[in-house]
Amino acid sequence: MKNNRRVKSQALLALPMQLWAAVFVGIALLYIVGLSLLGRGDALTVTGEVTGESYARLFDPKYVKVLWLSVRLAGLTTLISLLLGYPFAYFMAKASPKARLWLMLLIIAPFWTNALIRIYGWKILLYANGPINQFLQMLGLIKKPLKLLYTEGAVLLGMVYAMIPFVILPIYTGMERMDWTKVEAARDLGASPAKAFFTVTLPMALPSLLAACVLTFLPSVGLIFLSDILGGANTVLWGNLVHDELLKSRDLPFAAALSTVLLLLTALVIFLYRKAGGSNEDMVF
Repeated sequence: MKNNRRVKSQALLALPMQLWAAVFVGIALLYIVGLSLLGRGDALTVTGEVTGESYARLFDPKYVKVLWLSVRLAGLTTLISLLLGYPFAYFMAKASPKARLWLMLLIIAPFWTNALIRIYGWKILLYANGPINQFLQMLGLIKKPLKLLYTEGAVLLGMVYAMIPFVILPIYTGMERMDWTKVEAARDLGASPAKAFFTVTLPMALPSLLAACVLTFLPSVGLIFLSDILGGANTVLWGNLVHDELLKSRDLPFAAALSTVLLLLTALVIFLYRKAGGSNEDMVF
């Protein structure tokens, strides 16, 4: 009886959030999908004709190329962020409470400044006559400035910089909850540090690693301002296509179709995340 009452009370408490999500998320998503199936009108309007023309346009090689570029850069961003963020999160979880506080401050402090200002800071650093090129020339490593700005590398650098906190924080949260006595037991039983890591530490940290991948990969696909600032016209991501079709070409159905592709990609990634053993709790930090 007590368990039934607890389940009912939890369902009642969750009901307002479920209604909120149904009205302001579910209906909005259905609206976007519906728009993508209609014909284009004049100046951000649609016709009543149901057509799949917008989805047929997605198979144009130039759009396939942009999708591949977006997924590839998002994947590289996730991989590099994991390689850099995991050791930091591990060190943070093993640090003393006082050192942990300072490390957490280092991660959170950049969020006190607007993201656009921080990315423009990178743009200044990457200019042909910026500090990085001037420093390399002063050391005699290069004779003329390198083309650092408006390249895929610049966009990738900015994406890693922007997304790495979303790798560190969930991994740190997961490691803080880990039972480290199991790792010590494996070492006491003769396991090498590498074997203890792959057989004990990594499996326990896997849910938080998966959550970090989802929290990094999905936003990276649609980052608009970052590719505009650091990539210019040379690097167009899927989010830029949605923005341009909506505000420049004013093609509402096609912009909705592009957005639907992002929705499907998000659903696929979350499905794979759940299949791999991830949960909503691991994505909260």
